[in-house]
Amino acid sequence: MGSLDYNPTHWAAATAQVAARAFGRLFGRDVMLYVGGVSFFALLAVFPALAILLGVYSLLLTPEAAAMQADAFARLLPPGAHALFQGELQRLAHAPTQQVSAQSGAALLVGLYAAHRGFKALIAGLSFIHDEDEPRGFVGFNVLAFVALLAAFGLLGALSGLFLAVRLLASTLHLEPLKGIAWWASEWTWASLGLTLGLTLVYRYAMSSRPVAWRASLFGGAAAAALSLVASWASALYVKQFADFGATYGSIAAVVVMLVWLSWNVNAVFYGGALATEIELLVQRRTNGVVASGPRTRRRRPS
Repeated sequence: MGSLDYNPTHWAAATAQVAARAFGRLFGRDVMLYVGGVSFFALLAVFPALAILLGVYSLLLTPEAAAMQADAFARLLPPGAHALFQGELQRLAHAPTQQVSAQSGAALLVGLYAAHRGFKALIAGLSFIHDEDEPRGFVGFNVLAFVALLAAFGLLGALSGLFLAVRLLASTLHLEPLKGIAWWASEWTWASLGLTLGLTLVYRYAMSSRPVAWRASLFGGAAAAALSLVASWASALYVKQFADFGATYGSIAAVVVMLVWLSWNVNAVFYGGALATEIELLVQRRTNGVVASGPRTRRRRPS
């Protein structure tokens, strides 16, 4: 391995080159098909997941308090879609406990189906972006998507539980030293941490048949999480200031807003995968002498 290059000009040029090549991968001809598939199945799974989340919260809190906690995460959505979530939360919060439990059970089946299909589309899209030349078989691919789904539900449950515990402790113990620090109990902070951790693991273990380097996966996960938050802010600004979806789509405007928000976030996730791929290629070119041939360069596999 050669000596490290500390020239900031070279680092800036390499960073710009990697970012540009990642965009080249993102805007490949077929990536939009994967974006559409993931967005559709994510939309199909969102409301079942909401019913499950509210059902779990209702075991620990009153229905009204559970709705308030779930509504905190719904603030990540654009205003038009947020109203749709608020209406569903209010309906579930005032429904009988037995009805919410029954709906959570039915939602589990629908949510599992939609989420599994969505993860399959996500992994297939990331493998395409990664130029994977050793794809998994039918059984391995479906098992991987199901394991990723279970891990995502576990991570979501753990983070939402921690988020709830932090807010309850802050409210119960009146944590005076932390009152002036808003970010530590913000849904944006917890969403960023969860996205970074979850996407890092997805890029490392699901994007390729061989694990992607930790450094590349972590950079890709952090970039995707940051871009996802920017996409949430930009979609909210776009919906509020520039686009009148209500005039065009009428009663389904909130669903269209959700699809716009989801598609922008899915693009952020795919860009993180493309960035992780390009970082890994850059490291391999510098250490193993891999021949570069543009943004679609394949990694040289050992014989």
